[in-house]
Amino acid sequence: MDTQALCNGFRQPSEGPGDGRQNKMGIFAKPDLDIDWQEYSNCLGVDPDLFFPERGASTREAKDVCRACVVRTDCLEFALQNGEKFGIWGGMSERERRRIRRQRALERATAAAQAG
Repeated sequence: MDTQALCNGFRQPSEGPGDGRQNKMGIFAKPDLDIDWQEYSNCLGVDPDLFFPERGASTREAKDVCRACVVRTDCLEFALQNGEKFGIWGGMSERERRRIRRQRALERATAAAQAG
């Protein structure tokens, strides 16, 4: 199958089933997630290894690429909604994204308790 490389090594088949979107490491995106924003990302064409540093290695260079990116928020939301556990997405590490997911879960629980 012919593929087109996108942001952070993510690939989208140019033909085949609509839900067959997967990155080069074989991780599939949820079919209902919009990935058109990746065409405008600063990381397009940058070595994906930069965004997946070894444990303990600096993330500064990857975050510098993200800092001025016009689709940074879309990238971050993609990672949060798709459960990306590795790499820099939207200028944030997994630890930073985990913090956001916990905060959102707390806000949902609080809203549900107030509504119930």
